[in-house]
Amino acid sequence: MSAWYGMLGWCVAGLAGPAVGQEPATEVPPDKSVYHLFNPTPRAMMRDLSTDRPDTTESPFTVDAGHAQLELSFVDLGFDDTEGVESRALSVAPMLLKVGLTNDIDIALGIDPYTRVRSEDSTTETTTEGFGDTVVRLKFNLWGNDSGDSAFALMPFVKIPTASDGLGNDEVEGGLILPYSLALSEEWSLGLMAEFDLIRDAANEGYVIDLVHTATVGRGIVGDLSGYIEYAGFYNLNADEDYRAYFDAGLTYGLTSDVQLDAGIRVGLTEAAEDFGVFTGIAWRY
Repeated sequence: MSAWYGMLGWCVAGLAGPAVGQEPATEVPPDKSVYHLFNPTPRAMMRDLSTDRPDTTESPFTVDAGHAQLELSFVDLGFDDTEGVESRALSVAPMLLKVGLTNDIDIALGIDPYTRVRSEDSTTETTTEGFGDTVVRLKFNLWGNDSGDSAFALMPFVKIPTASDGLGNDEVEGGLILPYSLALSEEWSLGLMAEFDLIRDAANEGYVIDLVHTATVGRGIVGDLSGYIEYAGFYNLNADEDYRAYFDAGLTYGLTSDVQLDAGIRVGLTEAAEDFGVFTGIAWRY
């Protein structure tokens, strides 16, 4: 719980500070409220590319109205060794497709086309593979989409049980994500996130709440190359699972104003967390 109280402190401190967003405003931003799904935002008025990947912390910035954005992992590998059981998980091309509905609202569809989980101990070995669950979510930006140094959004979501046998719990789940972003300087940025997940308990007999809390710091390195480090914690409010904490680090590189490559690692900091993971992916905006 100390990690959660610390997270609350960060959020309060950030929200109490001066109004802030992507770049200091030097003039009144243009009125983009007239644009929507069927009347796309002109490219000259589109904001900088902002992605929800590769870190755990989501972005509060939405996709411009009438435009689409694909965020995809080429591969995501996870490794874990707990009480003599070794597990290796592989996800191929898990993706998030986002479409801007209005200037401040977008909708996203998350799909996991192929996952394979292999577990073995001293006597047995099992492999489960197939399609994963599907996630649908909305993002409502409340401030900072086009001006200021800070931004905040509400992101309700629902998980649809489409996973193959053994890869999911065949139950509908959902939750609410609260992402916040603060430009600390021209080079440094801070992201904070609280997420409340309504999930099934370990025995699949009822629903419990999982609290996700993250903090990420990013910095431009050289040219279009940037890096970040992140802390991510997962706390089950019903004590159904032990606390899971991760340290993440990664790099992003902007190939163009609409294409970004990324790669990174995650390291488990607690016994209940996955030991190690690596990933690489791409974001593309149209």
